[in-house]
Amino acid sequence: MVDETKLAEKQETVETLRKVDDDLRLPSVPERNFFPKEIDIAPARLQTPAIGQRATRPDGRLHGLGQTKYIDDMFFPGMLHAKIKRAGVAHAKIKSIDVSEAQKMPGVQATLIGSEIPVNSFGPSLQDQPLLADQVVRHAGDGIAAVAAVTEQQALDALEKIKVVYEELPPVFDPIEAMSEDAIKIHNNDSNIYASKTIIKGDIEQGFKDSDYIFERRFTTQMVEHVPMEPHASIAEWDANGRVTLHSSLGRITLGRADIARTLEMPINRIRIIATVVGGNFGGKNEITTEPIISLLSKKTGRPVKCVFTREDEFISSTTRHPFIMDYKTGVSKEGKILARKVRIVCDGGAYCSWTETTLGKASILSAGPYNVENLHVDAYAVYTTKTVTGAMRGFGAPQVCFAYESHMDDIAAELGIEPLEIRLMNAFNEGSSSPTGQVLESVVVSDSLIMATERFGWKEWQK
Repeated sequence: MVDETKLAEKQETVETLRKVDDDLRLPSVPERNFFPKEIDIAPARLQTPAIGQRATRPDGRLHGLGQTKYIDDMFFPGMLHAKIKRAGVAHAKIKSIDVSEAQKMPGVQATLIGSEIPVNSFGPSLQDQPLLADQVVRHAGDGIAAVAAVTEQQALDALEKIKVVYEELPPVFDPIEAMSEDAIKIHNNDSNIYASKTIIKGDIEQGFKDSDYIFERRFTTQMVEHVPMEPHASIAEWDANGRVTLHSSLGRITLGRADIARTLEMPINRIRIIATVVGGNFGGKNEITTEPIISLLSKKTGRPVKCVFTREDEFISSTTRHPFIMDYKTGVSKEGKILARKVRIVCDGGAYCSWTETTLGKASILSAGPYNVENLHVDAYAVYTTKTVTGAMRGFGAPQVCFAYESHMDDIAAELGIEPLEIRLMNAFNEGSSSPTGQVLESVVVSDSLIMATERFGWKEWQK
């Protein structure tokens, strides 16, 4: 007699095995997450104004759920990956570039060198920077050649096959040395000083004569990399009408379109930039980097091309905050009133100008600090060195000089035995004060802000 219970168990086992076998034959599909299609909308989103009410960012939910798409999350059919070979030397003439072996590597679809770029120079103020160096290397992060391949690893492998012959030149790392007449010239100029600013207000010599004390000190700051969580990234694709579309993390797409149009020698209306969600900028994505390069690689291959910087690329080839060397000389009365201030700023601009002219101007205007200085003289210089390019970063020169003049105020207060808050209130801008460039200031709340901040911080109690 057949045991019906055992027979049923066997049949169940067979069905289970058949289902497992069928599942193994199916393509792997990740488990899907379902999100509500309707969410509560804060009242602040339904009315204006929203001041004083809790309001959520419209992109906050997407960020929190990991649904925000950055460039590295984007993929197009047939897309290639681009990588750029860096010079690795600070200063050199390029004798030859041979990409023939790289072109034979598996997966490689195209290569690009500087001589193939229609207009191989760019820059927001001075067009002194090559997209790919083809004659002279001016810092170790200069790009020399680019490769587009089926995978990132294939592109990286191909970079190793590119042969570059250099005639190395003396590097210039110290901006003070770079200013001397006998210093090697990094660009074809008479001097490595390529921008300067001077501000004169009152009579600086008389101010120092009238001073009871004169204090002098040098302050220096260093390069600072932006280190955005999302590195520089872009994708280029051409259509059949000869127009290029770029997905880019550029912070200033209008300026970017103009620069790309110039480098590619194309009408600007044939260039489209789609600004993607930016995973951190801080000023470091204010100018083009790889966009023209991948546009040309895409045109060569007829396929979309993506380029995403590695963290190493970010550190050696993207812009940084400007290092400053700042000499301050300040004359004060016995009571601590500023009677004269002389400032000399040397800005290390690195290998190319980028946003240095703007940075130098802002730093010069702000170098005296938020203080009434009737007799002022400021000289500021931007200098080429064979170092990483310096460019836009939050503050545009303000953080450097702020560090200097506030440290200087602390030194003066300590020497004169004056409480740090007192010397600042004594010299701070007030309503109707005149800025270093003669602007009459309105709605000035420097003193009010200092008093409020020290009260909330408990400055007097902390001093005890």
